[in-house]
Amino acid sequence: MKIENNLHQFLINVTPISEKDFENGFQYFRKIILKKGEYFVKENTICKQIAFINFGSLRIFYSNENLEDTTSCFCTENNLTSAYKSFIVQEPSKLSIQALEETELWVITYDDLQKLYVESPIWGKIGRLIAEREYIGMEKYASVLNNETAKIKYLRLMNEQPQIIQKVANQYIASYLGITNRTLSRIKLEISKEI
Repeated sequence: MKIENNLHQFLINVTPISEKDFENGFQYFRKIILKKGEYFVKENTICKQIAFINFGSLRIFYSNENLEDTTSCFCTENNLTSAYKSFIVQEPSKLSIQALEETELWVITYDDLQKLYVESPIWGKIGRLIAEREYIGMEKYASVLNNETAKIKYLRLMNEQPQIIQKVANQYIASYLGITNRTLSRIKLEISKEI
């Protein structure tokens, strides 16, 4: 089954895991499909699952005091996603996670993941390593957001996640980069003239 291969390969890239250990853990996962616009997590609800994205894309965002959405992350296939703080402490999320297109996920619940950590040291190691990766990713994003020009941020996005540029509405990209739609249009025009 493709998802098992994709998830197993993802985990092997985190740390070596045997087929047996993988299968013992995979029994806790279940498949869900989100249609475009459907939510994986809604703000002010407790995030009870973590997901591996088999295909599709999701947007993580929060609402500011003016009730305007600010995109903090795009999540694409062959990656994990969750509202991590809410998931870890089991308190209401300040984030929402919404499908940008039809998206197939394999999810594991908080309770099942805790069981798996107790049953299998390798899955506990995987959980720790993934948590470390997520922290590093968040710190990198904060640094980029605060220290790079809008044009450099856009070029970085083009280089690191080109599928986002092709699939995602400009308003979400502008929000993610911390710029206005107008600034994004100007940057895209400048870049097209340079190519």
